[in-house]
Amino acid sequence: MATMIENLRRGMRIRATRRELSRLTDAQLHDIGMHRGQIASFARDTKFNSN
Repeated sequence: MATMIENLRRGMRIRATRRELSRLTDAQLHDIGMHRGQIASFARDTKFNSN
């Protein structure tokens, strides 16, 4: 049960990260060293969103 809840929370954090990064302009993404195509993998792979 705890693992299921952790997975749900992780999914929520990933979606929130993607949503926030998607709101940035291309120029703002460039300022932080990212391209729009990297958002999904960054949100999924970042340590903050790990279990």
